[in-house]
Amino acid sequence: MEINIGNKLKELRRSANLTQEELSEKLQISRVNYTRYETDKVRPSYEILIKIADLYDISLDEIFDREF
Repeated sequence: MEINIGNKLKELRRSANLTQEELSEKLQISRVNYTRYETDKVRPSYEILIKIADLYDISLDEIFDREF
């Protein structure tokens, strides 16, 4: 099963009115790496996914669009 979360990450970032540069600084990664996440070229590590969830105060399930 292919899991693509790039569009969700872009949607979250835009809803928070953040640029890729601002968000990458908050995550302490390069903008280039973050861009690769949004374009589904690279999958974020678990650590980065947790930082993203914490930043937006959401669950990992929400990042993956999982509903129960």
